[in-house]
Amino acid sequence: MRIIGLTGGIAAGKSTVSGRWAEHGGVVVDADRLARDAVAPGSPGLARVAERFGPGVIAADGSLDRPALGAIVFSDPEARKDLEAITHPEVWRLAQLAFDAAEAADPDAVVVYDVPLLAEARGSRPLHVDAVVVVDAPAAQRIERLVEHRGMARDEAERRVSVQASDAERLALADHVVDATGTLADTIRSADEVWERIAR
Repeated sequence: MRIIGLTGGIAAGKSTVSGRWAEHGGVVVDADRLARDAVAPGSPGLARVAERFGPGVIAADGSLDRPALGAIVFSDPEARKDLEAITHPEVWRLAQLAFDAAEAADPDAVVVYDVPLLAEARGSRPLHVDAVVVVDAPAAQRIERLVEHRGMARDEAERRVSVQASDAERLALADHVVDATGTLADTIRSADEVWERIAR
């Protein structure tokens, strides 16, 4: 089994690439989905989040109120670090379980670990991957995508991009780069070319 770390800034196009690679037979493990599982209703992770950030981040149905929490952590670096200290170890535990399941099902699997914060979290967990692929689109372009396609206010889009690793920091980790600066078809073409190299 091989594990490919797939990363990129917000709105770079990681989901497009991971979806395409799933069509090629890759086993996608989505860190964002694991992060939701880590703070699911009734989980120890959610209890710790509520203890740290207060009852205002819990919705009426007992789930995490993500916009409320986001408003706190995207404006306060220390709060964001506290949240990451709660969620990252649990996400990594769940990822390991997913990797083990993939290997048990197919010892020759190519696992695509879709992890937005690979550059940011690399130093705080024992993450070993066989290759790192960065989906690359410059920060200014990603801000435009957040505004145009997700309806995000420009100042919020700029803040979300600014708290992540820089384009240069991500590219410094890359073994391969998917160019996501063009059209959707261009991105898929670049994703296919990279898959051919890593799936050999």
